[in-house]
Amino acid sequence: MKRMMDIMISFLMLTVLSPIYLLIGILVFFDLGWPVIYKQRYPGLNQKLFTLYRFKTMNESRDKQGNLLSPEQRLTKLGRFLKSYHLQHLPEFYNVLIGDMSLVGPRRVLIRSIPSRNRRYMKCHSIRPGMTGWSQIHSQQNLTWEEKFILDVYYIEHQSIWFDIKIICKSLILLLIRQ
Repeated sequence: MKRMMDIMISFLMLTVLSPIYLLIGILVFFDLGWPVIYKQRYPGLNQKLFTLYRFKTMNESRDKQGNLLSPEQRLTKLGRFLKSYHLQHLPEFYNVLIGDMSLVGPRRVLIRSIPSRNRRYMKCHSIRPGMTGWSQIHSQQNLTWEEKFILDVYYIEHQSIWFDIKIICKSLILLLIRQ
């Protein structure tokens, strides 16, 4: 049932929002150049690596030694706008459609974080990571990584369609209130 809901909603969002995808793509192209999509590898279900897609928000500015500047220094005005409205995440609906992610699930963890995690945290790879989730809707409380993982594990142990609907509704409310 969950996967069916993911497919239907992500297909609907990709279709309905296609004019917005096109507009954002054009704006990113003129602001940051090609490619307009930023790709990053993450471990997903059963630690299988997948490519996460997002709109680019930062340039490639470097210091005199050739090191990338901090993310804050590389973020463009358009990038700030996209981030403030979470529009850089729209391409993730494609990840949901193809089955790399779910609409609701645990937070994605960077590849470099895997070896340092114990068995308890590996539970987070027993289901697909989500565009939103129980820990994500609590992240405005400035939680530690440990607290976020505890919330992710709680979600995994208590997941249901109704819990997912509750998280989606809270995510939408937070998005609207924040703006």
